[in-house]
Amino acid sequence: MRNVKPVKIKDLTLDGRHIYIQSMLNTRSDDIEGSVRQAVELEKAGCEIIRAAIPDKEAIALIPAIKEKVSVPLVADIHFDYKLALMACDAGIDKIRINPGNIGDMDRVKAVAQACSAKNIPIRIGVNSGSVEKDLLAKYGGPTPLAMVESALNHVGMLNRFDFDDIVISIKSSNVPAMIESYREMASECEYPLHLGVTEAGTERMGIIKSAIGIGSLLCDGIGETIRVSLTGDPVREVYAAKDILKSLGLRGGVSLVSCPTCGRTRIDLIGLAQKVEKALENVDKDIKVAVMGCVVNGPGEAKEADIGIAGGDGCAVLFKKGEIIRKIAEEDILDELLREIDNL
Repeated sequence: MRNVKPVKIKDLTLDGRHIYIQSMLNTRSDDIEGSVRQAVELEKAGCEIIRAAIPDKEAIALIPAIKEKVSVPLVADIHFDYKLALMACDAGIDKIRINPGNIGDMDRVKAVAQACSAKNIPIRIGVNSGSVEKDLLAKYGGPTPLAMVESALNHVGMLNRFDFDDIVISIKSSNVPAMIESYREMASECEYPLHLGVTEAGTERMGIIKSAIGIGSLLCDGIGETIRVSLTGDPVREVYAAKDILKSLGLRGGVSLVSCPTCGRTRIDLIGLAQKVEKALENVDKDIKVAVMGCVVNGPGEAKEADIGIAGGDGCAVLFKKGEIIRKIAEEDILDELLREIDNL
């Protein structure tokens, strides 16, 4: 288990004991109403930390508007303009994402560090392969993992000069092996909490695959305190994907659905049934395993650890609990019967 320096963000503590799910608003920063609506949707979906881009002073209005409607911590994503960071602090932001090296001279870094320190606002240093400084690119021959780690540590040093130490670090890359190597190296170099993510991961299909490999590999190493699955699409899907990654690693409770890929023995519409079951259980908050299997060959036996499940027959299915067959069900009643039994668990 990696030793982590605890950092508080609002009422959350980033110390490695709980992996927090993040996402980011993708509504226009000048659409206050739409941004608030999306923030509420994210919180309902299970997002535990929400980030919003603050590109100009008009976007500061997002902070009180969102905080009035959601209870999870809000992070201001700021680039270049240190004054926006100061304004975000005054507006009640819970955390700031900024790179100290791109906001100007050290007086500006000092101003941000002091403002955040006075209000107990942590700072996330966000480095990615596109933000590595030119001297480090020349030194390492490109945005290599070592270049990103050195860049991040240089930013940390800037904040440390002003006795600021409530720091979270992210060093993302769109290249999955590079992302994994970067975080492993950073984990060996410091004890600050790490925010994991594969940046620019793509649309839902490939984005989830890349994120599952990158984030999942690091979580298996005991690395990472917060995660974001970055998808080009509805950020609510990011939250669901993140929850699934955590559940698959045993780091989060909830319904675990197992289903077989079907074969020539299958005599019911198992693919359609599995999709309906998955959708119906999306917001069920029970720590149970549900099995949807194509036949008795791969049913009660292979899925005997499931709390409840069905195994298809010829136009019917058998319902089983912990590998024990309970009763037979007609095909048209499978979904309703299964969901009824789950409600009773």
